[in-house]
Amino acid sequence: MAHQPPRRVGLLVTCLVDLMRPTIGFAAVKLLEAAGCTIAVPSQSCCGQPAWNSGDREDARAVALTVLSAFETCDYIVAPSGSCAGMVRIHYPELFADDDANLARARAVAAKTWELVSFLTDVCGLSLADARHEGTVCYHDSCSSLRELGVREQPRRLLTTVPGLTLTELSEPDSCCGFGGTFCVKYPDISNRMVADKVADIRATGAGTVLGGDLGCLMNIAGKLRRDGSAVAVRHVAEVLAGMTGEAPPIGRER
Repeated sequence: MAHQPPRRVGLLVTCLVDLMRPTIGFAAVKLLEAAGCTIAVPSQSCCGQPAWNSGDREDARAVALTVLSAFETCDYIVAPSGSCAGMVRIHYPELFADDDANLARARAVAAKTWELVSFLTDVCGLSLADARHEGTVCYHDSCSSLRELGVREQPRRLLTTVPGLTLTELSEPDSCCGFGGTFCVKYPDISNRMVADKVADIRATGAGTVLGGDLGCLMNIAGKLRRDGSAVAVRHVAEVLAGMTGEAPPIGRER
């Protein structure tokens, strides 16, 4: 039986996309509308992940409550970020585990929260990308998308349908890039070594572009590539799938 598109999708834009790369948000809207969705973009703030990861449960709850209020009337919540989607879907019920008044709300919102590409494929039934991209690309699996949400094959299935695009694999596509939110601030030397290994893997593929689904990872990778003088471009997978690579330069080359 064919998938039926949802009636109303709330776009969780994410802080990084809003502040650093709005094009990704516009690409997400284009993809969701093409899949038959009606998009709402409620007034929103952070999902609370930085506070949660730092052990600040009180502030994480306060921020999460604003997300619950903003999105709980939507049929689905979709984020162009595995880490933010994972925070809501996996950790909100943990965050409110001892709060009977809000636990049911958190579980309800968590159950309808999805990462963008997995939503397009697994819920909307999208199997063919309406875009074109010339060149060879590789794909970085972010930790949250892969390990918390099981997103791996979905972006690859769509990318292989893009005319002109050749997908090649990293030797360790699922190794961490070293960003880890506040991890790169707390442990900069370790983080730098991890991203150096990731960039070496990317360059060894010969791909002209590296794609991913989490802007934090992509900014970290783009920064290291730029410091190394590499010409490899970095883009969010939504920009390619939506055919919007001409809307903005590669990540890290905005200036």
